[in-house]
Formats: sequence, structure tokens, C-alpha cells
Amino acid sequence: MTKRTRRIDYWHDPDAPKPTTRKASASVFVLDDAGRLLLLRRADNDLWTIPTGGIKKGETVAQCAIRECREETGLEVEATGLVGVFSDPGHVIAYLHGKKLDEVRQPINVCLRARVTGGRIDPDPREAADVAWVDPADLDGYRIHPAILRRIRHGLTSGEPYVE
Repeated sequence: MTKRTRRIDYWHDPDAPKPTTRKASASVFVLDDAGRLLLLRRADNDLWTIPTGGIKKGETVAQCAIRECREETGLEVEATGLVGVFSDPGHVIAYLHGKKLDEVRQPINVCLRARVTGGRIDPDPREAADVAWVDPADLDGYRIHPAILRRIRHGLTSGEPYVE
């Protein structure tokens, strides 16, 4: 039996492990016609997030965001704008395989606005334990990492791109 990779997100934690890599990722901020936000519950750490993943070689930021949304939720989206570029060095992600620390990543995320163009909610269980459309007023009822919540809050409150 193979052991699953576990993910631990740190936020401005002085005891966090030191980063070993810096990797770009893309995410999508998707609202439906009722103003509800698309969220998924990660299978690797049980936290709620917007669709997000690492950019692969030969892929644009938009292609990555669209692919990740499809893989994680089953929904097809189209990128429509920019929420922002998030690169706070206080966000560190540790990946463990069993008890072995494989990587400690300091992410750089480009968060795009998007709209649903097709598909149906059908999450890959390796990626997402659940997918939901959430009223922004109910976000406090979901366990969301502070780095993701920053993207969400900015997407909800500003039409101007955020850059750090």
C-alpha cells in the first residue's frame, strides 16, 4: 500500500520549515449567476479552497487555471480577468510522503476571474473531497487557509488586480 502525500500549509509561522522551492500556480475565482463562489474541499488537507494548481511546462497561466478547475470540480471555465498575483513569502507549503518531508514550497499564485461555460460538478476524489457553491456571507463557516481567503476577499471586494 502506498502512502498518500500530505500537505501542510503554514501562514507567517516562525516554526514553519524553510522553503526548498518556489513554484508558480494558478487559481480561479468563479462566481455563479446568484453570486455564489465555487469552492472545493481538498483531499490532502481537508481545507476549502478555490480551484488551484501548479503550472506545468508548456502551459499558460490561463490554461493551468482552466485545467485545474476541470480536474478538481468537473466544471469547464473561461478566464475573464485577473484577481491578482499573490506571493507573500509567509505562505509556505510542506509536502510529506508518509513521515518523509519531500518539499517545502513558497508559492507564487496568479488568481484569475472565470465563468462557467460547461461541465457538471464531478470532482476527482484524489483532488477534492467535496465541491460546493457557497454564498460569500457563509464563508466563515468553512475552514479556509488565510492565503486562500486573501484571494477570495480581494476577488469579492475589488475589481482592481492585487499585486504583491
